[in-house]
Amino acid sequence: MQKFFSALAVSAVLTAPGLAEDPPSARTPNDIVAAAPAGAWKRIAPSDLLVMDLAPDAAGKLRRVVIQLIPAPFSQGWVGNIRRLVAARWYDGIAVVRVQDNYVVQWGDPEGENPAKAKPLPKGLSVVSEADYVSAIESTMMLADKEGDLGRMRANMAFAGGEKRFAKLISAGNDPYAGTMIVDGWPMAMGPLESASSMGRTSGNPGLFPERKTIAADRAAYAWPVHCYGYVGVGRNNSPDTGTGAELYAVIGHAPRQLDRNVAIVGRVISGIENLSALPRGSGDIGFYRTPQERVAIRSVRMGNEVTGLPEYEYLSTDSRSFSAYVDKRANRKDDFYIHPAGGVDVCNVPVPIREASP
Repeated sequence: MQKFFSALAVSAVLTAPGLAEDPPSARTPNDIVAAAPAGAWKRIAPSDLLVMDLAPDAAGKLRRVVIQLIPAPFSQGWVGNIRRLVAARWYDGIAVVRVQDNYVVQWGDPEGENPAKAKPLPKGLSVVSEADYVSAIESTMMLADKEGDLGRMRANMAFAGGEKRFAKLISAGNDPYAGTMIVDGWPMAMGPLESASSMGRTSGNPGLFPERKTIAADRAAYAWPVHCYGYVGVGRNNSPDTGTGAELYAVIGHAPRQLDRNVAIVGRVISGIENLSALPRGSGDIGFYRTPQERVAIRSVRMGNEVTGLPEYEYLSTDSRSFSAYVDKRANRKDDFYIHPAGGVDVCNVPVPIREASP
């Protein structure tokens, strides 16, 4: 792991103020979240939300799904396309076409594979490079608490293009795929790569702290979003196609991390995941619905700032003491139920707390 931090071009290891001791009542992660002060929460801009209304269910119940789009510098070519598709009202009238158990729910144009019947895409959509599955980290400044506890280490990261983000490290090197962190509320993996154009082609364990590292001279390391439950990705055909954003899916099963850096993650469901995960499974190959009658129509998709009466949402800030305490509790439960604290936690088992904001 020390090799990786040197590859990240760590600027310094600073001492941050000591994290407050957990109050006696804060015995579980939920206790930490419930006790987090108002200043530990950050609002999500309504303009960064997609509001997808499905056709009502058989009982007439409305079904709404709210998706938060991922911020810069991650996946912005696809995110820009999604915004254009919403503005063109392109998603209105498409459908959920696939529900595969323990994997994904997918939606798009049911006739999308038939050029004669496919719904025309709006003009101006970007063709996004495979290189954009990752974002280059240019520098990192590590911050530990005053006792130097590596388990509570945090980082300030500067990405190519000037974006600066705050990260909470989750796994330095014992994750089976890569080191992991939460970057301003989003789970990420990190590691050195030969280059953005040849990622996944290094020898040994590609891109994941390989024994033989050949790192692009102008880039120290990379970060990329990971496939956790409820996260939204872009459907595509075989490489070099990367998808436009016209076809999307949400993870509804065990985190399929093998898709990381192979498909673009563009957001996450923050409300209404049950309206996707509880849909009947498709009986066709890999969960596709066989008949039009099985599909679930999508009535409309709008940006959050276009929807009257939409609640405001907020997430527990990555740079807050409450979040550090929350991560520690996820990894080290010590209460009446747990016998052996795990001493670690998978990044997808640290769901970032998101809630409706108080008026």
